Amino acid sequence: MENGQVTSLPVSVRWPVVLFDFDGTLADSIPLIVASYRHALSSVLGSSASEDEVRSWIGRPLQPVLEERYPGRGAELTQVYRRWNLANHDELIRTVEGVPELLDELHSAGARTGVVSSKKLETVRLGLAAVGLDGRIDVIAAEEHTQLHKPHPEPLLYAADRLGVHPGDCVYVGDATVDVEAARAAGMAVVAVTWGAGLRALLEAAGPDAVVDDARSLRAELLVPAHP
Repeated sequence: MENGQVTSLPVSVRWPVVLFDFDGTLADSIPLIVASYRHALSSVLGSSASEDEVRSWIGRPLQPVLEERYPGRGAELTQVYRRWNLANHDELIRTVEGVPELLDELHSAGARTGVVSSKKLETVRLGLAAVGLDGRIDVIAAEEHTQLHKPHPEPLLYAADRLGVHPGDCVYVGDATVDVEAARAAGMAVVAVTWGAGLRALLEAAGPDAVVDDARSLRAELLVPAHP
């Protein structure tokens, strides 16, 4: 892939299944999420939180995070967050350069793909449609599909089970330390990306198989030259 263009060289997949986090991985949605949190905190509590703190919440289910941080106010904050988030969703969410082409190339090489997210299914589907990826995903594991959530491995294992594959045949791609921790607990390989919520130093400390800075580098981890 050069400047977002798929190369013509034959390639094969390193793992038969590639699972992705959504926010900050498949889509540039971090500014939308940060703005949604800040709107909810300002509207409901008249308070704020630093961007670093808000980014540390990303990757976990919304209401439990807010209830943990603001006891007794989680449900109200979640309602206000979701209302503002949906109203501004398509305007603020962005495509990550090279990701749509990478998904196409993965499928062409024989891989199956999935999304494992702590968001609700409806919101994941809205996001996929907004960035043009809704026809490029084979399975979705969303918040309502499991009782436990990242960093617990259950959502990733659910996705593998839906596809009928062993966890060891999967790689998980995410932008947060909880993604790395969940993949390790699930027995999956894991690649961390730096264009989302996580800081490189923290991602590296979590122990992924690789840390990449753009879609071209991610492609190099997921696809290898095909044998003649």
